[in-house]
Amino acid sequence: MATQFARQADESRILSEAVVRVAACWRLTNEQLGAILGLSAATISRLRAGSVQLDRSGKEFELGQYLVRLFRSLDALMGSDDTASVSWLKTANLDLGGRPIDLVRSIRGLGDVTDYVDDYRAQV
Repeated sequence: MATQFARQADESRILSEAVVRVAACWRLTNEQLGAILGLSAATISRLRAGSVQLDRSGKEFELGQYLVRLFRSLDALMGSDDTASVSWLKTANLDLGGRPIDLVRSIRGLGDVTDYVDDYRAQV
């Protein structure tokens, strides 16, 4: 039981750190990251400071997993060029019907954008 608790704590810490790194690479504000994860800007500030972690049993953990998945897929497509990734996120996409950075603010949008990038990556 203690081992399972330790593993879950590690998963929360690792994902929290990964989400903070994604936000830094993509230059997301606390408000933007909060909208994606369904958390307040103040909570995101504490997340960035390391004083809070994503709750393994909460929806924010699952959304954080999707965000990291999107980052990894887009990073692979863009050749690890963060500037190109940010440009893609901020540019209107006719297939998606909007700017990806705006769409990922909803659960459905985050899933749609992630699936879109994954599908495109599968073609390459």
